[in-house]
Amino acid sequence: MKSTFSIISEDNPGVLMRIANLICRRGYNIESLSVGRTDVPGLSRFTVIIEGEEGAYEQIRKQLMKLIEVVEVRNLTKEGPFVERWLSLVKVLAPVDRRPHILQTAEIFRCRVVDLGSDAITLEVTGDRGKVEACLEALKPYGILETAGSGQVALSRTGFAN
Repeated sequence: MKSTFSIISEDNPGVLMRIANLICRRGYNIESLSVGRTDVPGLSRFTVIIEGEEGAYEQIRKQLMKLIEVVEVRNLTKEGPFVERWLSLVKVLAPVDRRPHILQTAEIFRCRVVDLGSDAITLEVTGDRGKVEACLEALKPYGILETAGSGQVALSRTGFAN
């Protein structure tokens, strides 16, 4: 089973290494890891997807809280609904005669064109994991030259969540 953790920590050198090492030392695989600054100066948010047994997630949370720089650890999967987004850049082979078809496919997935060359188009696709994967599958027949992905970012839902 996979679990999504949101970790708030002080923005100090080496924190990423300590968090990743703690998880890996316990034999769990980090499927996705994204880090970015928060709205509070000096704090960063790590969004980490870990695959492992369900019973171990509370132990991982407790161990992470023991790290000096860690301020908060939340298991978003356990706490309830949350919003997730993935970002991918996709460079697609796009000769002039096939561009309208590629752009039509991109429009279906609400992709943005971020670069255009003589024989390729680079698209930005953002959404939940399923949308990003479906977009990549739809673009595959045209010839994907390169991809780069951000990993998941997530926040717990507010407002009308059940």
